[in-house]
Amino acid sequence: MKQEQIMQLQEQFDKIRETLPETDIEFWFARDLQKILGYERWENFSKTILKATEACKQSAVAESDHFRGVTKMVPIGSGAERPLKDIMLTRYACYLIAQNGDSRKEQIAFAQTYFALQTRKAELIEERLLLNRRMQARKKLRESETELSKNIYERGVDDQGFGRIRSKGDSALFGGKTTKQMKAIMQMPDYRPLADFLPTVTIAAKNLATEITNHNVEENDLIGEDSITHEHIQNNKSVRKMLLERGVVPEKLSAEEDLKKLERRVKSSEKKMIKESKLPKDKK
Repeated sequence: MKQEQIMQLQEQFDKIRETLPETDIEFWFARDLQKILGYERWENFSKTILKATEACKQSAVAESDHFRGVTKMVPIGSGAERPLKDIMLTRYACYLIAQNGDSRKEQIAFAQTYFALQTRKAELIEERLLLNRRMQARKKLRESETELSKNIYERGVDDQGFGRIRSKGDSALFGGKTTKQMKAIMQMPDYRPLADFLPTVTIAAKNLATEITNHNVEENDLIGEDSITHEHIQNNKSVRKMLLERGVVPEKLSAEEDLKKLERRVKSSEKKMIKESKLPKDKK
C-alpha cells in the first residue's frame, strides 16, 4: 500500500474518531465504521461485530468494556428525528472487528493495523502493514502444510516422510540448497522452521507450491512418498522459475526478523490496547 493511500485511509479513520469527555479514551461508532470498512448493509456488518464480540469473550475480556450499545437520535427531515441503535466501540473492539473482516479488502487490512497502533504516524502504519502481510503469509503456509500432512498420511506417508517431501521441495525452490544449508546462510537456529525467517515473497512461494501439491495429490489420486515427492519437487521448480523470471532469486534474499518474536510483540501490544482502551463502567 502506497504512502498516499495510507494517508487517505488514515484521514478517513481519524475523522470518525470520538473521545469521551474529560478522558483520553477514544471510541468509534459502529455505523460510522461500517461505511469506511465498505459494508453497505448494517445486517452484514452486525454479523462481523458478533464474531468480534465472540472473539472478545474467548480472550476472557469483558465484552461490556469494549462494546456498548447506545441509542442516538438522527434527523429524518423537516426537523424531525428518530432513534437509531448504534454501538460504541473501543480501539480494541474495532481491532477485533477488523480481524474478523475480509483482509483482502484494502480498508480491512488497513484497519487491522490502524487500530493495533496507538500512534497514527504513517510510516509506522506502513511498517505494521508489511509485518501483517508477512504474518498472514506464514499463517497460510502453516495451514496448507498441515493440510498436506493430513492428506498424504491417508496415502501411506508418515510424519518422517512428510519431512523429507518438504525438505526436497525446499531444495528445488532454493536452487539445490537444502533446508539446513538455507538455515546456515540465514544464520538462524537449526531447530526452528525455515519459514519463520523468510521474507513474505518466499513464504508465499512455498505456500503456492504446497497448495498446488495438495490439489494435484487429490486430483490425480497420488499414492506413496515417491510420487508425492516428485509432484512437490516439480511444483517448487515451477514456482522458482516464475520467481527467477521476475528477477527474484529465493536463496539470495536476506533473512527477516524472527516471526515468533514479532508475534509475541503483537500479543504484547494487544494486551496493552485492551487495558488502555476499555470504556468506563456505566453509571447506574
